[in-house]
Amino acid sequence: MKLEGRLFKKIDYKLIVIIILICTLGVVMIGSATHTYIGGSEGFIRTQVISIIMGLIAMVVILMIDYNSVARFWIPIYVVCNGLLVAVLLFGTGKETWGANRWIRIAGRQFQPADFVKIGIIICLAKLISDNKETINEPATLLKILAFAGLPMVLIYKQPDLGTAMAFAFFTFGMIFIAGLNFKYIFLSAITGLISLPLMWVTGLLKDYHKKRIMIFLNPELDPSDSGYQILQSKLAVGSGMIFGKGLFKGSQTQYGFLPEKHNDFIFSVIAEELGFVGVTILIALYAIMLKRLINIARDAKDDFGAYLVIGNTFMLAFHIFANIAMTIGLMPVTGKPLPFISYGGTFMLTNMIAIGIILNVNMRRDKINF
Repeated sequence: MKLEGRLFKKIDYKLIVIIILICTLGVVMIGSATHTYIGGSEGFIRTQVISIIMGLIAMVVILMIDYNSVARFWIPIYVVCNGLLVAVLLFGTGKETWGANRWIRIAGRQFQPADFVKIGIIICLAKLISDNKETINEPATLLKILAFAGLPMVLIYKQPDLGTAMAFAFFTFGMIFIAGLNFKYIFLSAITGLISLPLMWVTGLLKDYHKKRIMIFLNPELDPSDSGYQILQSKLAVGSGMIFGKGLFKGSQTQYGFLPEKHNDFIFSVIAEELGFVGVTILIALYAIMLKRLINIARDAKDDFGAYLVIGNTFMLAFHIFANIAMTIGLMPVTGKPLPFISYGGTFMLTNMIAIGIILNVNMRRDKINF
């Protein structure tokens, strides 16, 4: 117990405060975004607050477990993660409403396994990369790591969920890059990606709806009343906020129902419209401070496994932040990626809190303790 007390004194409480501030802003904006819904915003706010509390509880539980003890179970974790993704393909729900099987319903509750699988695969990759760091640039090692990460990516793509598959690719690349990936591989990957894009287009690897998203991204006016509607309304909301915004509960695109998925995927547009450039700047500053602290924690980790755990989760959070903001302002196709700690959603909030809990765990045990 004395040891645990010593460890808990090393928790990065400033990081926790930043996360709570971002979550608080999210609750306020969800309240505004759902203000005109039938039944009001109380249910959405209550659900989001409960999700935050559950996330904080999960964080405390994670802190009580030495992250190195989890490394012993990396193969069972990998098997369970892929098993969940297979279960989604076989028994998933959501096809009729969202056009994809991404959810599993248990005891009347629906959740998206891919969110939790991201955490599990990061743990497995951190162990695999730390064990093979010295040979990271040997083709056999690289192929093993890419195949290891590739299986869950393929299963997620089959749901289909291209946005989450992109998140997997992003944090996998980030972990390998930090491990010392030779720049020749980065160059070859970039060239291969550029060559493969037209091939994917003509060979059918890109589904029709993927092609449509790309075309609408390039020119939303091609279908302003349907596929291009979301991004056009989002850009209108973002631009109309100007410097100080229109005020909470006063955004015309938000309150009159023009902005779609305004409490989830497009909540950044709500912030921009109602709080303006000032509100957006505060949010981005909080994210920047958070990411900087995460990078510092990775740098100070006592071992490679801990460092890669932090790196993987940092890249995952950074991808979601960038992808969501870029999507809402028209710099990326609409991929349906929510905004961390802001967007409405229990599974996504819990996943992000678990990621922060793992990072705090590594930071708390950053000093080598000899018994």
